[in-house]
Amino acid sequence: MHEILLLSNPKSGAGSMNMIMILLMFAVMYFFMILPQMKKGKAQKKFWSELKKGDNIITSGGIHGKITEMKDSAVVIETEGGGKLKIEKSAISLELTQAAFKAAA
Repeated sequence: MHEILLLSNPKSGAGSMNMIMILLMFAVMYFFMILPQMKKGKAQKKFWSELKKGDNIITSGGIHGKITEMKDSAVVIETEGGGKLKIEKSAISLELTQAAFKAAA
């Protein structure tokens, strides 16, 4: 026969509570995920801009070398065997370089 569906109005506070929870979730994501990534990116860019001839570096691929030439977006490094490689500055890893030379010091 006929079924009647009764729809009840949600409580007035439930909608605002859901909105607060969503905003809180976005705030947590911002402070724990987005903000640290932005800080890390700024530190990496600062590191690349401060590179100079004679610095020892490690690339993200694990190649160790000493900077012998600087260009706009690339550097020429000399490896242990005396070979020279031209690499992009973006391939130089801040974390690997700092970790290797802090351990050596």
